Formats: sequence, C-alpha cells, structure tokens
Amino acid sequence: MGATVTWKEGMSFTGTAPSGYSIDLGASKSVGGAEDGFRPMELMALSLAGCTGMDVISILQKKRQQVTDFEVRVDTKSADQHPHVWVDVEVEYIVTGHDIDPTAVERAMQLSSERYCPAQNMINKAVDIKLKYKIIEAASA
Repeated sequence: MGATVTWKEGMSFTGTAPSGYSIDLGASKSVGGAEDGFRPMELMALSLAGCTGMDVISILQKKRQQVTDFEVRVDTKSADQHPHVWVDVEVEYIVTGHDIDPTAVERAMQLSSERYCPAQNMINKAVDIKLKYKIIEAASA
C-alpha cells in the first residue's frame, strides 16, 4: 500500500491512495492553516472507527443480528506536550436494531480488537483502547 500527499499551498495538502480516492488535509489557523481539510490525527481516528466498524458490522450480520443502524465513535485525548500522542482512546459502538444479543456485540468487538482490525492493533501497541457499546432497541415498523 502507498499513500501520497501533495502540497497545495500554506498548510494545505491533497492526499491520494491506491484506491483512487482523494481527501483534503489542512491545519487550524492557530498553526498557520486555512481550516480547509481533515487534520492528520482526525484521519487516524476515522481510520480506527472505519476499520473496527467494518469488522463489527460484518460479524453481526454473519451472526444474523437485526441491525438497523450502526455507529462507531472514537474519542481521544492527547498529551499536553509535543508530539501530542494519544494517551487515552475510547471506542464506542452504538448498535440499533431488533433483539440485538449483547453477547454477539461483545464477541464482534473482541474479534475486531484481537484479530481483524490492523488499525486497532497498531494503535493498541502505543495506548490501551477502551471499548464500550450501547444497544438501542429500534422502533417497530
């Protein structure tokens, strides 16, 4: 895999990946940016959420859980000093559906964390990731 960022101006870049997609990267005004794109650390949090989210929803579907809505939230806290690495990471899975089995959700989270999600496994080498979930019963149709 490869990734490329191309400088536009100031602190603005366009990132491209082998998939052919591109994304704007930028910085806050406080560091000379133009507030015109994702911050790199935001992309790391999105990568973690997307990676584990894809695992968990796939596992829940294979377990025939009746999921109607699914969200993954990643909250991070950074160190006060440079390089401002993450010192606290929490991933919350919000599963909405009909008769969702908590054991199935817990197992899906465990499999993603321990076996399938490379983003989660890499980040976990630097900081412990806390996992939690919420199940919401969907309204009847």
